[in-house]
Amino acid sequence: MNRFFQRTVGLVVIVVVLAAAALLWWGIAVTDPPQLWHPVEVSLAGVWQLFYSADLPNVGVMAVALALALLFVAFVVISERVVASRYRRAGAEVTELPLAPRVVMARTRGVFAGEVTVTVLIPAHNEEASLPHTLTSLQQQTRPPQRVIVVADNCTDGTVEVARQHGADVFETVGNTHKKGGALNQALADLLPTLGDNDTVMVMDADSQIGDGFLAAAAHRFAADRALMAVGGLFEGEEGHGLIGQFQRNEYIRYQREIRRRRGRVFVLTGTASVFRAVALREVAAARGEHLPGIPGEVYDTLALTEDNELTIAIKSLGGLTISPSECSVITELMPSWRMLWAQRLRWQRGALENLGAYGVTPQTMRYWAQQIGIGYGVLALFAYFSLLLIMILAMDTWVWFPFWVIIGLLFAVERVVTAWKGGWRARLVAVLVFPELVYDCFLNLAFLRGVFEIAFGRSATWKHVDHTTKTGARS
Repeated sequence: MNRFFQRTVGLVVIVVVLAAAALLWWGIAVTDPPQLWHPVEVSLAGVWQLFYSADLPNVGVMAVALALALLFVAFVVISERVVASRYRRAGAEVTELPLAPRVVMARTRGVFAGEVTVTVLIPAHNEEASLPHTLTSLQQQTRPPQRVIVVADNCTDGTVEVARQHGADVFETVGNTHKKGGALNQALADLLPTLGDNDTVMVMDADSQIGDGFLAAAAHRFAADRALMAVGGLFEGEEGHGLIGQFQRNEYIRYQREIRRRRGRVFVLTGTASVFRAVALREVAAARGEHLPGIPGEVYDTLALTEDNELTIAIKSLGGLTISPSECSVITELMPSWRMLWAQRLRWQRGALENLGAYGVTPQTMRYWAQQIGIGYGVLALFAYFSLLLIMILAMDTWVWFPFWVIIGLLFAVERVVTAWKGGWRARLVAVLVFPELVYDCFLNLAFLRGVFEIAFGRSATWKHVDHTTKTGARS
């Protein structure tokens, strides 16, 4: 990866976010100065005296802010739709992308490649505690996989014995120093040459369990659409881990809801459980080193911190279609402590930015650039909100209620509850309080900021493995 361009990604995000904030500041500064408040004192039941003001914020500023937000959303939605439909409509003779739908349909028309099969790869590094739950979830599938292979990578515990006791094949890596991506590359180099066009490979984590109908739904999707290259899972959090666990479950529930509203159009094929056509993985390996980052012949770019995000961009860059249908559910691990959560989110954010540095600005990465800049602007807005609250509390000796902002806050609370409703009463209780989740968002935003500044100043990234030995109880 070009290290200079990698650092530039962080700087671009910082500069664009600050420029947008400066533009908003300028817009406010050139408007007419706000009038002083005229709070009214009222008495509630004769026991509570309070002040309120019905003054509205500057209507012009609100209109401009709303218009800019709608313009930004429209740009993202339209650009994404244009990219998604581009390779569906372009003729096979005018596109060079090997996974573009028209190319795939033309190549496979009139050819029966056999029934759809599923081979499951489970990369595992000392996973003897969590692996039995994962293998059991595969055995309970309404459509069991043809084969399950546990990719044992530098294991020093009983992972290999546990895998064999549950009927899985074992592939032991040799001399791998590139963690999960390197282990999968070794296994796929051995597996892919034996698979045909209708054979698929599921890659799933050793600490995840898929829903009983996951593989049946994925196989149905592949059988119904020859151009579909990958089916990802919609993950939800496991039970347990107290308040920090509830924060993460609420976050994942809202992510599920967002993907359903997008009819399965997914940002990232989750590494917890996703199924790929073998032909897609072969094309990615063939394009490495020339059209895609990475070493020629390897499916996974071992320099990527977030291999699932990188592989998603790689497949999309070759014109491949992906989807995450609601039938494909997967229960994934949650971070049991704030320290582990920080490490996980820092790796996600840093990895996403590095992948943008590796791919640059292309039609396929526009959505990801917009997402990172949107997160950055959200970080600035949230911390500005808390700063203004603090300033008001310190500067005023009397609390003044503004009905306009109270209504906005109530609407926000309703949105929080509705979007987390599926999670049950605990999820709704955490959501309706609003501020606990805002503090959680601040924590995640700090991880984002750390990732941006690390990449901007060229600091080396780190990778931490979650110790699963303490998580057995959460699943039992």
